[in-house]
Amino acid sequence: MNEIIVALITGGVTLVGVLISNQKAQAVTDTRLDELTREVREHNNFAKRMPVVEEQIKVINHRIQDLEEAQK
Repeated sequence: MNEIIVALITGGVTLVGVLISNQKAQAVTDTRLDELTREVREHNNFAKRMPVVEEQIKVINHRIQDLEEAQK
């Protein structure tokens, strides 16, 4: 009977330890996921702006070309 009580106590303590460990691991995972989500949003914002910047560069290049031709 003593062995059963010791086994139950040991199992209970082990279960509590595993639950606490999993909770901490989940917190770390959540933090990493939040950081990754933030980085993806930054990237998406950058990807949306790049075509606008490329178009502006084309316009600037045409203006420079026009100015160079006007100077000749």
